[in-house]
Amino acid sequence: MILLTEELREQLLSNGRRRYVDHVPVVKFFNPFGEGVWLATELDEDGDIMFGLADIGYPELGSWSLSEMQAVRLPFGMGIERDLQFATSLPVSVWAEAARESGSIRAAQAIVHAAELARREDGA
Repeated sequence: MILLTEELREQLLSNGRRRYVDHVPVVKFFNPFGEGVWLATELDEDGDIMFGLADIGYPELGSWSLSEMQAVRLPFGMGIERDLQFATSLPVSVWAEAARESGSIRAAQAIVHAAELARREDGA
């Protein structure tokens, strides 16, 4: 699977140029066999270092290497996947808080989804 389309790459690069902004996550990556979820908000100009919320046992904001993520080999010849259905309107700070409260990004999805629904109902 292609982890980043050109459109996603451009959005991440654009966000990376505007540092210190509470960006909305652009893309979600996950390990289909276990721990490992990453919500990327930015990509450095080098095209490799991503920033966002990572959860490989404990959710935390930080940076990671796209090339290292692409190099991961899992059982049956699989690798890290991109969630093709992922979409959010809330910034990474909301995700980080929900993930810390619930213990993981996966558990936070229900909290964030409920917040997004409430936000839409309020007309925000």
